[in-house]
Amino acid sequence: MTAESVGDGRTRSRRADVGRLGEDLAAEFVSGLGWSVLERNWRNRYGELDLIAFDGRRLVVIEVKTRASRVFADPVAAVTHDKLMRMRRLTRMWLAQQQMRWPEIRFDIISVQLDPGRPSAVDRAEVRHHVGIVE
Repeated sequence: MTAESVGDGRTRSRRADVGRLGEDLAAEFVSGLGWSVLERNWRNRYGELDLIAFDGRRLVVIEVKTRASRVFADPVAAVTHDKLMRMRRLTRMWLAQQQMRWPEIRFDIISVQLDPGRPSAVDRAEVRHHVGIVE
């Protein structure tokens, strides 16, 4: 993980910047589908849910995987069984805090592949939506 200095003296990791950019692109993607983004980066001491959205019929919990290298053919390959189980556990915790109830919940993954040479060139990013991931 590399770090770069920012004008105000803070240091941010490239990895965090890449992840944030991918989550921004994923949120734009689902908004473009007409979905409502209910939460971004909801977290507690057990972990984090990247995006929670409503597609008009169901709650959709979305894991966002972003890469700025070609280590995997598709960043979705980095989502493990343990990660999917953690998503389910965290979703139950999130739901316990909500007053609204959803008759259906789906788990999706959005993978974002950034250009390795120019990760900030969002026009060159490849966004893939993997619907209904089950384990």
